[in-house]
Amino acid sequence: MSQELVYSLVDQRVDRDIPNLQTLKRDLERGTDEIKLEALQKIIIGSLNGEKFDSLFMFIIRFVMPTKNKILKKHLLFYWEVCPKYDEAGKLKQETILICNSLLNDLHHSNEYIQGATLRFLCRLKDNELLEPLIGPTRECLNHRHAYVRRNAVLAIHSIYKNQSHLVPDAPELILNFLAAESDSMCKRNAIIMLIDTDLGMAVDWLLGSLNLVESMESNIQLSVIELIRKASKVYPQEKPKFIRCVFELLSSESSSVKFEAASALVTLTNNSAAIKAVGTSLIQLILKESDNNVKLVVLERLDNLRIKHEGLLDDLAIDLLQILSNSDLEVKKRSLDIVMKLTSQRNAGDVVGILKKQLIKTLNAEFEKVKEYRELLVQTIHACAVSFPEVAADVAKLFLSSISEFSKSSAADAISFVREVIEKFPLLRSSIISELHLTFPEIKSSEAMCRALWILGEYSSDIQSIKTSWENIKNSLGELPLLALEEQEALTSGDDSANNEHAETHVIQNSTRILPDGTYATESSLVKTFTSVSSTSNKPPIRALLFDCQYFVGAVLASALVKLVLRFSKLGGPSAELNQLNAQALLAMIGIIRVGQSSFVQSPIDEDSYDRVLACIRALEHKDEDSEELELAFLDDSQAAFTRLVKSQDKRLEKSKNISQDKPQGKFDSPMEFRLLSKSNADQDEEDVNGPSEASTSTEIVTKLDSIVQLTGFSDPVYAEAYLNVHQYDITIDILIVNQTNDTLKNLTAEFSMMGDLKLIEKPRSYNVSPRSFSSIKATIKVSSADSGVIYGNLTYDGPGPSDSNCIVFNDINVDIMEYIRPSYCDEAKFFSMWSEFEWENKVDVITKITDLQVYLKHLIESTNMACLTPDSALDGDCGFLSANLYSKSIFGEDALLNVSLEKVDDDSTVTGHIRIRSKSQGIALSLGDKINAVQTNTPQTISAE
Repeated sequence: MSQELVYSLVDQRVDRDIPNLQTLKRDLERGTDEIKLEALQKIIIGSLNGEKFDSLFMFIIRFVMPTKNKILKKHLLFYWEVCPKYDEAGKLKQETILICNSLLNDLHHSNEYIQGATLRFLCRLKDNELLEPLIGPTRECLNHRHAYVRRNAVLAIHSIYKNQSHLVPDAPELILNFLAAESDSMCKRNAIIMLIDTDLGMAVDWLLGSLNLVESMESNIQLSVIELIRKASKVYPQEKPKFIRCVFELLSSESSSVKFEAASALVTLTNNSAAIKAVGTSLIQLILKESDNNVKLVVLERLDNLRIKHEGLLDDLAIDLLQILSNSDLEVKKRSLDIVMKLTSQRNAGDVVGILKKQLIKTLNAEFEKVKEYRELLVQTIHACAVSFPEVAADVAKLFLSSISEFSKSSAADAISFVREVIEKFPLLRSSIISELHLTFPEIKSSEAMCRALWILGEYSSDIQSIKTSWENIKNSLGELPLLALEEQEALTSGDDSANNEHAETHVIQNSTRILPDGTYATESSLVKTFTSVSSTSNKPPIRALLFDCQYFVGAVLASALVKLVLRFSKLGGPSAELNQLNAQALLAMIGIIRVGQSSFVQSPIDEDSYDRVLACIRALEHKDEDSEELELAFLDDSQAAFTRLVKSQDKRLEKSKNISQDKPQGKFDSPMEFRLLSKSNADQDEEDVNGPSEASTSTEIVTKLDSIVQLTGFSDPVYAEAYLNVHQYDITIDILIVNQTNDTLKNLTAEFSMMGDLKLIEKPRSYNVSPRSFSSIKATIKVSSADSGVIYGNLTYDGPGPSDSNCIVFNDINVDIMEYIRPSYCDEAKFFSMWSEFEWENKVDVITKITDLQVYLKHLIESTNMACLTPDSALDGDCGFLSANLYSKSIFGEDALLNVSLEKVDDDSTVTGHIRIRSKSQGIALSLGDKINAVQTNTPQTISAE
C-alpha cells in the first residue's frame, strides 16, 4: 500500500467546530462561495492532520471545481495536493482523472496569476497519468507574454523532468534555448537552477559563453551562477581558473548577498593568499555596509572561522576591522575586538594599540549609551594586547595612568592591575612607570585602584629617591598626621547645636543575609548603634577620605606598603636620620588608621582582620632591628615571589583558555583510515564548509553510536524498537529501528512524540507498512532552544491484520543529556563573582560519594560535568582536610553555569563530604546540572584513579 506524506501539522482553530461529514456535504453542495471556502479549509486541515474525507472527493469535483472565484481556486489547488489520490490497492483513482480537465482549463485561463498558480501546483504532482495530458500546455507557457507565467513554467518543467523524465526528454535543450532568448531575471535564474540540477555540462557551456556578462547581470542571476560554479568546479577542474576569476569579480558586487556568497565560494575554490585576503576584505566591507547587527555578528563569525582556517593570512586586516568600532552596538564591538586581538601581531601591534587609544580617549570626552561598558572593554583589550606585545606596554601604561581619574571604579582597577602586571613582566620599564604613577597617584579615588597602587609603590620603589617620592605622595594623600587630630579639633571648637549633633548617637535598622542550616537564605534585621557625622569626605585627600569612608582594607594595604618602604630604605643603607623619621611617620600613620576605625567619626568600626594586619605591621617596625632578616624575607622577598607565581599561573590559564577551543582530538593509532573516493558521502560533504562541523556531529565511530542507542520497547513486544540519538548543535535527530516480530503485515505504523523541556518536534514522522518479520527505519527531528535537560515521550501505533484492530505500544522515555550542550570555558575572577552575585537561580547539592580523596573527587566532578576549574592549581596543591574550588562552563546557546565546590574530609578513613552550589541565569540549567551531579555521585565507584 502506498502512503501519502504528511507535509505539516496544522492546529485546528478554537472557534471552529469539529468538521461533520453531512455538514460539509451540505456546505459544498448548497453554500455560497464563502461557505464553500470555509468548508474546503476545514477539509484541507483535517486531511493534513490525518482525517479521512474520501466521500467528499466527488462533491468537491462537482460543486467546487467549476467555480470562478480566485480564492476558492487557490484553495482547490491546495486540496488537490493533500487529498488521497490512490485506492487501497495503490492505484490511481479513476475520478482523479477529472482533475486534469480543471487543470487544463486553468492553464489556458485568461488570468496570468491563475496560470502561474496552476503551474506552481504541477511542481507537486508526480503521477504520470495526471501529468501526461498537461505537458503540451506547460511547454506553451514558456512563450507566454507575462514573465510570472514563464518563470513558473520553468519550475514546472524542472519538476516534471526530475520525476518523469520520459514525458519531457528534451527539457535541458528546451530550457537552454529559453535561457538564450529570455530577458526577465527571475526566469533566467529559474532556468539556470534547472540546468544545474538536470544537465550540469549544458549549464557550464552556457556559463563559459557568458563569463564576460556575469558582472553586469542581476543579483539573483549572480547567486545562481555562484551555485553553478560551486558544483561545476569539482566536475570540470580544468575550468577552475575561469571560475575563480568570475567569482573574484563578484566580490565587488553592490549586492550584499552576492558579496557574501562569492566570498564563501572563493574560499572553497582556492587557498591562494591573495584570494583569502580579498575574501576577508569583502567580509569587512559587508559588515561596515550592513545596518542589521544580527547580520554583522553572522559575518563576523564567518570571518573568525576564515581566520582559524588560514592562520596568519588575515593579520593585515586588523586595522580595517577596527573601523567597525564606530558601530553603536556593544556586542558587535566586543566580537570585533576579540577577532582583532587574534589578528594582532608584532608587525601591527603598535597601530592597533594606537587606534584603541584614540577610541579610549573619545570615550573620556563623549557620552553615549553604554559608554562605561565600552570603556571597560577597551581597557581590557588594550591590557591584553600590551601584555602580549611588550613594545607597546610602556605607552599603554602611561595612557592608563594619565587617564585614571576619568575611569570608573572597575576600569581604574583594571588599569592599575595592568600596570602592576607590566611592571612585573618588564623590569626595564619599572622606573619610568613608577615615575608616572607618582604623578597620577593623587588622582586615584576608588578603593580597589588605591590598594593596587599602594602595593606597587611599596613593592617596586627600589631606590632611595623613589622611596622618598612614594612616601611624599602617600603622605599628601593621607593629609595631616595624626589622622584624628584635625577631626577632634573641629569637634572641640564647634559649640553650636549643629556641631553637637554632628556626632550624635543614632540607631538604625540594618538588614543582613544569613545562611540557614538547610542551605537556604534568610534576611535578618537588627538594631545597630551608629555615630553620624555631617562632615563630608569629598574635600579630604584620597586615602584619608577612603579611611573615613570605612574602607579599612586600604589601611591594611597602606600599612604593608609603609613597612616595605621602611625595610627597603634600611636595606639600601639610607641616612639613619631620614630612616628614623620615615619609621616614626609610618608608625604614626598606622596607629592613626586603628584610631580612626575605633573612633566615633566613622559609620562602622574597623573589622578584625584589618585591625590584626595593621597591628602586625606596627610590631614589624618595632622589631625591625632585631628581626631584620626574617622581616625582609617575609615583606620584600616572599611577597614579590608570590606575585610572580600568580602572574605565571594566570598566563598558563590564559594560554589554556585560548587553546581549549583550538585543540583537535588526535586520532588513535588503530583508528581506521578513510578514503574519500571510496566512501559513500553526500555530495554536499565534499564542499568545504567554512563554519566547520559542530563537535557533537563529527563523531561517527561505531562505539559512540552504540552508546547513544536507547531501547524503546521490550523484546517480547510485537514490535521491537530502538532509537539512536544524533545530537547536533541545535537539533536532535532520532533514528528509530522498527522490527516487526509478528507474522502479519502491520499497516499505518506511526511513531508519535511529545516533549518536556525546551524541545520542539520539527518534522512529524510519516506512516509506514512493515512486512512480516521485516524492519523499517523512522526518523524525527527535534529542535533544541536551550541547554536544559529534556525528556522525550512517545508511542507506536499500528493497525493489525483485522480491519478494526488498532494497537499502541508506549515507548520508554528518552532523556536528553545536558552535557551534550555544555562546553568548558574560562573567565576571570572578577567576572565570575559578578555573575555569581547577579544570577538568581541556585541549586545546592550535597556531596554523597564513596571517594576518599578530595583531589580525586574534584577531578571526577570536572570530567563528569564538562566544566573548567577557575581555581589556580597552586591554590589546590597540598594536603589538608578541606578544599574549595570554582568551576565554570558555557552552553552553546551562550548560557553561563557557575559551580562552587566546598569539600571536607574529617579524618584519613572517611569519605569526602560537603556541598556543591550551582548558579545560573535560568532555572533549567541549575536543576539539570544538579540532577547530573546526583546521578554521577550515585554511580561513582569507590576508588577512582587520580592519574
